[in-house]
Amino acid sequence: MFPERFSNLPDYAFPRLRNLLDAHAPGGEVLHMTIGEPKHDFPAWVVDIIQEKADEFRRYPVNEGIPELRGAFCDWVQRRYGVALDPDTRAMALNGTREGLYNAMMALCPEQKNGQRPVVLLPNPFYQVYMVAALSVGAEPVFLPATAETGHLPDFTALSADVLDRVAVAYLCSPSNPQGAVADAAYWRDLIGLAEKHDFRIFADECYSEIYRDTPPPGALEIAQQMGADPERVVAFHSLSKRSNLAGLRSGFVAAGPQSMARLRQLRNYAGAPLPMPLQHAAAAVWADEDHVRENRRLYQEKYTLADKVFAGIDAYVSPQAGFFLWLPVGDGEAATLKLWQETGVRVLPGAYLSREAGGVNPGANYIRVAMVAPIEEVARGLTRLRDCLY
Repeated sequence: MFPERFSNLPDYAFPRLRNLLDAHAPGGEVLHMTIGEPKHDFPAWVVDIIQEKADEFRRYPVNEGIPELRGAFCDWVQRRYGVALDPDTRAMALNGTREGLYNAMMALCPEQKNGQRPVVLLPNPFYQVYMVAALSVGAEPVFLPATAETGHLPDFTALSADVLDRVAVAYLCSPSNPQGAVADAAYWRDLIGLAEKHDFRIFADECYSEIYRDTPPPGALEIAQQMGADPERVVAFHSLSKRSNLAGLRSGFVAAGPQSMARLRQLRNYAGAPLPMPLQHAAAAVWADEDHVRENRRLYQEKYTLADKVFAGIDAYVSPQAGFFLWLPVGDGEAATLKLWQETGVRVLPGAYLSREAGGVNPGANYIRVAMVAPIEEVARGLTRLRDCLY
């Protein structure tokens, strides 16, 4: 016997991609532009700290994060957003944010909302863990199109009061994956205002917050504080994976109100996968350093400029505000992905694999996602081949 709630899950995006492409020979030098795995350098001293603290691999890790690490989280939030958090009651370490985005739903979503099955709001396209988390708690996922017509962010204000009164959690990724759209302060105010009025939580996935063109994207905690919102209203998630090119370190954190954090920590005591102690020490130092982040951002800014140059004059191209993906309209995303692979060897991801059909429409079906994480010379070759093949 198996649970029915997972019976209609499609294959995950990357196995689906392998099924689409791997039976066909590449049409040139293989260039991987599918996964958002950063290739820029991380600080060399990270390895020194891990070696220095290596004897602590003998110890069971501290579930919620050592005080130095939780302090580094909160110091960073203060510098970045002007929000003061108590590291003992408002922050917790995560083994990467995917784990937190899932387990926060387990810890915080009620079995019922106003006597009915709870609703979880998801942008569409979306990071796939959002949907699985909603299904895991028996909630009803409601997919909100994040399309060109909505500025590539979901329009929460278009929902009826009846639906909003059932909402327990709304996920929002800003800067968004895959489109690179940024929720500005007005957008956050509207969403937080809805959450206050209809009593739901916002899970703010801000993993791409430090990769942007010129202006730092505002954060949910920042706007909630300015509004005087309930501290329990926003649960924010951050990571070193993109900010510091340390996807393999698995260091993220969650910040939330004291009541939410107590529940998150209680669940983590039973079901968490804490970061090993030497890695916690290294992560604390990385969160405290901004020099490498500025250099990382400069490299991505060069890639924005490159992409704008390669696709200049192509009306379909929309330059991203932030993040490191291009979200390119190509007609049929799967067909374009296969054509690009067979004719050039460039490997991208069909947008349909990041979306779900809702109302008879899959909003990602006519797009491909292109990751600009490789060295700029490789990115230039890949984007040029892509343009010449598809446009």
